[in-house]
Amino acid sequence: MSDAVDRDVVVVGGGVAGLSAAVFTARHGLDTLVVDPGSSILRRNAHLENFPGFPVGVNARHLLDLLGEQAENAGAKRATARVIRVAVLDDDSGGPADSDDITPDGARFAITTDDDDRIRTRYVVAATKNETGYLEDVDGVGLLDRGKTFVDTDERGRTGVDGLYAAGRLAEKPHQAVVCAGHGAEVAVTLLEDDDRPFYHDWVAPEGYFSDRGRAIPPGCEEVDDRERRRREARSLETTRQRFAEPHPDDQETHPSLRGD
Repeated sequence: MSDAVDRDVVVVGGGVAGLSAAVFTARHGLDTLVVDPGSSILRRNAHLENFPGFPVGVNARHLLDLLGEQAENAGAKRATARVIRVAVLDDDSGGPADSDDITPDGARFAITTDDDDRIRTRYVVAATKNETGYLEDVDGVGLLDRGKTFVDTDERGRTGVDGLYAAGRLAEKPHQAVVCAGHGAEVAVTLLEDDDRPFYHDWVAPEGYFSDRGRAIPPGCEEVDDRERRRREARSLETTRQRFAEPHPDDQETHPSLRGD
């Protein structure tokens, strides 16, 4: 087993819900790790329609790559692995019930991957569509069997366990990518609120928008002058041109039942 790693947030699942959640938690300064084996269902999509900002649709693999890049630019780390267990840390012993690990200050959960890595974290965001086996030993997590398995949450993605959230399809949201992406962001903001972080605006304003009105710049906001605005716009245009200059190199994935292997 490799050495345990301490994180503020571990996001289980690297689809649109998980990556969107990671963008928000990482941008607000929480040490965020996304753990995913690379099997997002979106990779089976032939062409993604109805996602905001793409009037004639977008290659789904391009979209996932861009979301992953955005999460990394925000400061999130990514690990290619499958989470096989989430355990609640025992406050009395300082470690999981079946472990001699020492609990870091504030850590609530120990996560085990199929690479036998142990990750300790304060918060978990489960965003794995309908895969729930890694949550089955967590007392307080309600699992709903409705043909597929979902996690019982409140309207903001909270489960029955403090610090553990579910986002996207796993939390019974509709299949649409935009809905799941939005819910991932909402769950992340909920986590930030529960962490007593300042209200999260995430707003880049023109110079003087707040300060010229005698207002303090709110947490999560910034003011930029015209030169900086133009620099950021030029960078975003160039990045978009580069990322969409060629077709995505990966083929559309096939549903497992059709592979014949």
